[in-house]
Amino acid sequence: MNMQATEQGYHYNVMRRALDLIDRAGPGLTLEDLAGQMNMSPAHFQRLFSQWVGVSPKRYQQYLTLDHAKRLLRERHTTLAAAHEAGLSGPGRLHDLFQRWEAMSPGDYAKEGEGLTVFWGWFESPFGPALVMGTDKGICGIGFAAETGEDHAWRDLTGRWPKATFLEDPMRLRPWVLEAFGASGDLKPAPLFLIGAPFQIKVWEALLAIPSGHVTTYSEIARAIGHPKAVRAVGTAVGRNPVSWLIPCHRALRKSGAIGGYHWGLPVKRAMLAWESARADAVQGGDAA
Repeated sequence: MNMQATEQGYHYNVMRRALDLIDRAGPGLTLEDLAGQMNMSPAHFQRLFSQWVGVSPKRYQQYLTLDHAKRLLRERHTTLAAAHEAGLSGPGRLHDLFQRWEAMSPGDYAKEGEGLTVFWGWFESPFGPALVMGTDKGICGIGFAAETGEDHAWRDLTGRWPKATFLEDPMRLRPWVLEAFGASGDLKPAPLFLIGAPFQIKVWEALLAIPSGHVTTYSEIARAIGHPKAVRAVGTAVGRNPVSWLIPCHRALRKSGAIGGYHWGLPVKRAMLAWESARADAVQGGDAA
């Protein structure tokens, strides 16, 4: 992995610690106090934050508050039907993934990965250590270990396809990983290979229609896939998404505005939403102060 991605992983760990402090102390925590808790000077701490998200630590604290999810629902709630009509892509989108994915057939899925070769490797990401898996067709799994631990992430992903053959080959996956986390210098979409039941794949396809920096609700997803009463089943399918971040299950919120749970830990979900929102705002208006 290149130096940029390694630094992003380090910055995430700094932010995760800062998030814990903000949760305990509230958004009134000063820059000086926050930097001191990170054992950094205020200027250095502010520079790291601004490099990571393009906005100041004070502005970023606003994105990390629980009220941010409710603001997203008010101001950036994406109606998936409208997203489809618009071609699924807008000027604020930082990733354009929906055009490059295919799904395993239901019959092959029922074989639990038998005859499938899955390559894997550990990488640094903006959200801590990431276990990435892929076939010759594209990325099929991403798990984050910052909150759950590496052993849990490994058991979780390999347990989804128990009869597959797993081969460690990070260099094979590296170009896709650089694209996935925006470290390759361009925004080419990383190819995806979705391994799931037909209902799950419909839900994951709907998730791909949510632009970066925007959110939707589980009930909206249920309507978009033609099963408006299947909100609970949709929530289960969202939680079983194997390709975290690229299939943006972190952009699905409860109708009440609550963030809800996240398979890889709630702090990771909140950091993802904050990171995307801050970068989207920086692109649209700019705020590096």
